Amino acid sequence: MNRIKEVLEAKGIKQTWLAEKIGKSFSQTNAYVCNRRQPSLEMLFEIAKVLEVDVKELIGFDNENK
Repeated sequence: MNRIKEVLEAKGIKQTWLAEKIGKSFSQTNAYVCNRRQPSLEMLFEIAKVLEVDVKELIGFDNENK
């Protein structure tokens, strides 16, 4: 499970914008956002880069989960 949806909402970013930035279709991006499909590790790092967050934030790891 990833937290892409929560990060998008917190930053006020639309899925269509993310899809354009990562070079994926809206339907593919929506599948990532809704956890119907998990992005590859490489794509997860790309999404983190585009959203300007640590990849750990996208997979739900923070200081409380150590």
